[in-house]
Amino acid sequence: MFTGIVKGQGKIVQLQEDHGTKQIRIASKIINKKDFSIGESISINGVCLTITKFQDNDFWVDAMPETLRRTTFDGLKLNSLVNLEPALKVTERLNGHFLLGHVDTTATVNNVEEQSTSKVFTFKINSDQLPFIVEKGSIGIDGVSLTVVAVGADWFQVALIPYTLSETTLGNLVRGKKVNIETDILGKYAVKMNKEVANYE
Repeated sequence: MFTGIVKGQGKIVQLQEDHGTKQIRIASKIINKKDFSIGESISINGVCLTITKFQDNDFWVDAMPETLRRTTFDGLKLNSLVNLEPALKVTERLNGHFLLGHVDTTATVNNVEEQSTSKVFTFKINSDQLPFIVEKGSIGIDGVSLTVVAVGADWFQVALIPYTLSETTLGNLVRGKKVNIETDILGKYAVKMNKEVANYE
């Protein structure tokens, strides 16, 4: 489980394919074999993946075909930067919101509006995800916990402060760029229970 509070960024330094699985080597200052072990879960741009091995100061993960289909990982390129967050420890503060690292879909940057020192991003998203996105609710974008400021027929908006823009990959987003989206798990369960109650009645 994760919180959407990114601890640092990593760089893609090697990519290779093996029977439909993409093997990814990432260089990072925060994930190392001294403090982490093979088999631990890491959120990489919001995707929960398992450390498969360490090589020098880098670590490797595998992205399965289902992950490639549902996320932006099929388009990863060498030297791409990614957001990193280790799994939450029970002794840590929950500063963001509950994220599982199970990406629901992708969204596309439709507009970027600068407001003083912050930026407002408008994302276009499949309408089937809108029941799980509410104004002032939480959403995970490339692994970053953010607050929704507005929702439309096929879009939603978030506002990013300077810290988030500088400390995560979201500061590099431009129109047309795709991002990983994880909607609020609590919202998904609420919608499902309401449907089941309605069907029962």
